[in-house]
Amino acid sequence: MSSTSFRQSLRRLWALDKFSYSVRVFIALTGSMALCWYQDEMGLLIPLFLGIIASALAETDDSWQGRLNALAVTLVCFSVAALSVELLFPYPVVFVIALALASFGLTMLGALGERYGAIASATLILSVYTMIGVDQRGGAVTDFWHEPMLLVAGAAWYGLLSVLWQAMFSNQPVQQSLARLFRELGYYLKLKASLFEPIRQLDVEARRLELAQQNGRVVAALNSAKEIILHRVGNGRPGSKVSRYLKLYFLAQDIHERASSSHYPYNALAEAFFHSDVLFRCQRLLRQQGKACRALAESIQMRQPFIYDATFAEALSDLHASLEHLRIQSNPAWRGLLRSLRALAANLGTLDRLLSDASNPDALADATDSSLLDRSPRNFKDVLTRLRTQLTPTSLLFRHALRLPLALSIGYGMVHLIHPSQGYWIILTTLFVCQPNYGATRRKLGQRILGTAIGLTIAWALFDLFPSPLVQSCFAIAAGVVFFTNRTTRYTVATAAITIMVLFCFNQVGDGYGLFVPRLFDTLLGSLIAGLTVILFLPDWQGRRLNKVLANTLTCNSIYLRQIMQQYAAGKSDDLAYRLARRNAHNADAALSTTLANMLMEPGHFRKEADVGFRFLVLSHTLLSYLSGLGAHRETQLPAEVREHLIDGAGVKLASSIDEIAQGLASKQPIAIQSDEEEALANELEQMADEIDEGQRLVQTQLALICRQLGPLRTLAAHLIKDTAED
Repeated sequence: MSSTSFRQSLRRLWALDKFSYSVRVFIALTGSMALCWYQDEMGLLIPLFLGIIASALAETDDSWQGRLNALAVTLVCFSVAALSVELLFPYPVVFVIALALASFGLTMLGALGERYGAIASATLILSVYTMIGVDQRGGAVTDFWHEPMLLVAGAAWYGLLSVLWQAMFSNQPVQQSLARLFRELGYYLKLKASLFEPIRQLDVEARRLELAQQNGRVVAALNSAKEIILHRVGNGRPGSKVSRYLKLYFLAQDIHERASSSHYPYNALAEAFFHSDVLFRCQRLLRQQGKACRALAESIQMRQPFIYDATFAEALSDLHASLEHLRIQSNPAWRGLLRSLRALAANLGTLDRLLSDASNPDALADATDSSLLDRSPRNFKDVLTRLRTQLTPTSLLFRHALRLPLALSIGYGMVHLIHPSQGYWIILTTLFVCQPNYGATRRKLGQRILGTAIGLTIAWALFDLFPSPLVQSCFAIAAGVVFFTNRTTRYTVATAAITIMVLFCFNQVGDGYGLFVPRLFDTLLGSLIAGLTVILFLPDWQGRRLNKVLANTLTCNSIYLRQIMQQYAAGKSDDLAYRLARRNAHNADAALSTTLANMLMEPGHFRKEADVGFRFLVLSHTLLSYLSGLGAHRETQLPAEVREHLIDGAGVKLASSIDEIAQGLASKQPIAIQSDEEEALANELEQMADEIDEGQRLVQTQLALICRQLGPLRTLAAHLIKDTAED
């Protein structure tokens, strides 16, 4: 291998988002292992490793100053938790009450944001690690400060590594998040291109559903990138590098709005232009633009210049030539569809310009409003308000905060009832498996059991093949790295790895073989407790709240529509209010997709409305696409005489109709399937004279498409309410 290709391979490895995480974990585990070997104190290994694991689980992205503050809070929480376990361990009744109260309070901290939720969850995990340590000593509490000190020392060691890493490579997470965002946008454009197959009777609904699900992944990537950039900007002005990334983020938002917009009924286009190449031209250009997004992602990740392919301009020219050829034929039946195609071509042209601008983001003008919404609590009053808002039985977080203490208390009771060997692993398994909803718990339960079985099998083979303690130490470190690399994406592999690591660590200080059966038994029992608790105690069946999720989706679309119409009235401005309305609409669309995915994992009776839900998702995503199409052309100047008619008239009526459907769904009140007023409005919007202004025509066409979506939405909403009323 040449030196150039070797450097390129190293750069590619460095660009991977899991690589830096793996390096930190490797350094922390190796350093602790080396210290224990050097001091000939292998008994210190397990608490040091467990402290490192807990600290890494508490880690969230932040600037180095933010990470340092979070580390200080984490170490205080860890110290209090570990010392409390040591002091209360001899008093079972007091202990279980404290465990229940602590797990409730720590779970509720998730209401304050991801950072607080991660610290709270890691604190609970460290508490169980402390229980395991005390149990290893036979329950004797002597030198109660000794093991907590080792656990916190391991946590502090990893935490300091993390702070140092953030200080040295602060912008690496920003690059990786933007790369992930443009990669997801590229896949979205590729899927969007599949809608332009000139095939009669194309199953548009299935492709729209796939597109809606991919949109959820794009929205998740947008939210992640925003939070990471926000941590670098804070309350001050961004530096030159962060400013460049901020411009790329806003560029991605614009691309997403353009990419998700629709100006046309696809089946009508395929039927009308079956013998033309115009749809192939649209499809080819969209695929090229999707490929350009993925190339941009690669260049950001590899920190290399992005060069936009100049041949894409030829594809755009070919599309305009096809449109001109169709226009010359003067077919009256094509007149309305050709206008939609011209709007599509204009949109694709803007997409082409946006991607071209990405080759030199520094030259982009600063946004007039570049503020990002920081959702973290600003003061103690915000904290109390958020917690108070969640203290209701309808809150999923509150129900989980009640369910988890019950599961942990049952696990603790089983430890004292049957006195199993290494019994506190039951509680640890329950803690990891018990999730906020049934679908996630079921997924984790299966992955945990399978991963544990695989890990035990591999560890058994490696114990016999490599009896050397030094080699086994290397396996423990490697398994720890594999766990952190895969814990969020491949939980089965992560569970197998952490099982191997634990067994090899225990084998350094005792008999690892003796842990095989207890580990499997405790995993099975802990998983059973978690599964039964989620099913029997305050279950969060997604089907029972589907009406509220659908209502929220429509409400967010209504707010987005009102913001768009305000932009047409006052002029285009990407201010925070508009961007927030757009993001909330897409977030709601993604939340509906996630809810339906969770429904599919629930027992048959609770997912009987899944089919209606998926049909609703297709319709609501189509509605969102038409709204995006309306938002994509906000620079259009409407004639003064039609502004009142379209903005204050049709726009307000459509938003009110969407709100009406949403309110009916939320309150489970009957919804009229047919609206004569909406039908009349749609007919009025579709009636356009040939000499009408093109800007007005475009806006009026989009409003007509939105209006035509309301009938099918009403039908599905009425059907859902009728079925739920009969249950």
